[in-house]
Amino acid sequence: MAGMGKRMRPHTLTIPKPLIPIAGKPMVQRIVEDLAGICPERITEVAYVISRAFGSEAEKNLIAVAEKLGAKGKIYYQDEPLGTAHAILCAKDSLDEKTLIAFADTLFIPDKTAKVDTNKDGIIWVQKIEDPRPFGVVKLDKEGYITDFVEKPQTFISDLAIIGIYYFKDGAYLKQEMQYLIDNNIKDKGEYQLTNAMENMKKKGTKFVTSQVAEWLDCGNKDATVYTNKRILETYYSNGKSSNPQEPNAKNSKIISPCVIGNNVQIINSTVGPFASIGDNTIIENSIVENVIVQANTKIKNAKLSNSMLGSFVEFSGNSNDASVGDYSIIKS
Repeated sequence: MAGMGKRMRPHTLTIPKPLIPIAGKPMVQRIVEDLAGICPERITEVAYVISRAFGSEAEKNLIAVAEKLGAKGKIYYQDEPLGTAHAILCAKDSLDEKTLIAFADTLFIPDKTAKVDTNKDGIIWVQKIEDPRPFGVVKLDKEGYITDFVEKPQTFISDLAIIGIYYFKDGAYLKQEMQYLIDNNIKDKGEYQLTNAMENMKKKGTKFVTSQVAEWLDCGNKDATVYTNKRILETYYSNGKSSNPQEPNAKNSKIISPCVIGNNVQIINSTVGPFASIGDNTIIENSIVENVIVQANTKIKNAKLSNSMLGSFVEFSGNSNDASVGDYSIIKS
């Protein structure tokens, strides 16, 4: 998760993309918790590969995510964007024994029946998609074992896209194969690719299988992130539950489920929801707000707002079904 999330600006100018809240929880926290939910064994360590630009506050928050699982958190840095194998190898001190790897670009809704089979040599999570060209893909034999890994094929090879979640029974062996790529300057499309390391492992006898998630959700831009927020709310909060136990201070207002409302939120003469995630200490007055992500300490007044993201410490009034407003901004119309 060392990228700077440029497609998500202005929201990533002040907060790393993996810490943007989705349905009340930072994106990376949802990834870690969902991985823990499909893992039959307790996760003992969570290692994060990040940019140094994230800063100490973000690092502290990441460590806290690991500690909530009863795991140790460790921070590693990737200083140059040299590919997926290079990124993972930045955490080489944590690559040992049974290892789960996830890229923090996307969220997923897990298939709870598909637990990680830790006896397998390796598991690659995939999803069938219409246009596989932007992704790495796999081919399978009749027994379900992976026969080929192909990075971003421009002619059709397979429609099973690798979604960025992996299990390796032997993390030290994976580390060895990725180090081989770097030591011998073996690149694909100018970068050191995890798929090349897995191809070498396969040729030496490692048997890789696939697994799937119930749903694969993109967070690449504002619209995709708002949609992902909606799907998470539909999946986990349709019964009216909130991730925070405190009831909002709602006066002459209506809250339509599913929503997640943070602590110390004031809602006055307004309708909030459905599909609204509202951060702590936010004030909503004389407004209709639905299908939105609103971060903390924001004021919304005399507004009709949908399909939108507002950062923290924003003041917003007016009508929009397509707002994308960064922190400390004032929008009045």
